[in-house]
Amino acid sequence: MSPAPSEPGPERVAVGRITSAHGVKGEVSVLVLTEIEGRFASGSSLRLEDGRSLTVDAVRPNRGRLLVAFEGVPDRTAAEALAGQYLFVPASDVPPAPKGAFWPHQLVGCEVVTEGGRALGELREVVPGQANDLWIAAGPEDKETLIPALAEVVLSVDLEARRVVVREIPGLTAPESD
Repeated sequence: MSPAPSEPGPERVAVGRITSAHGVKGEVSVLVLTEIEGRFASGSSLRLEDGRSLTVDAVRPNRGRLLVAFEGVPDRTAAEALAGQYLFVPASDVPPAPKGAFWPHQLVGCEVVTEGGRALGELREVVPGQANDLWIAAGPEDKETLIPALAEVVLSVDLEARRVVVREIPGLTAPESD
């Protein structure tokens, strides 16, 4: 779902992924991909990739995920049909990120360059981590560069220009010195 570098961002943002059916009453297990509390509150409306709308009927925590019952999903068979699908909200429903922070959907598609101007590719994915996030940039021939999202490494982010500048680090963003 990467926008092209010239696009300002996606029209929708994934906030969860249905991993499996749970039980026989139509509940699904959801891996939460949002930091916005209440995104899965009863009555919330979410969309599937095909545009279908689902309304949350009930939700409860379970082993680091949420068990969600949607209106119109009455049994395990209907819940199993949803497994593997992402849940979306319109990008316009995403609040501004805190000062100095960025939402992953804002970063995906940005050009990544070193402070010396060497292109590392397009930022393809933001992987959340406990200590810090890891940004994955893919360059020519899909060569990946893993970039720790640390102030010492990420020098600047210009969302309007869709450009991220990172520090040259031997073995990480620059070839190792002999």
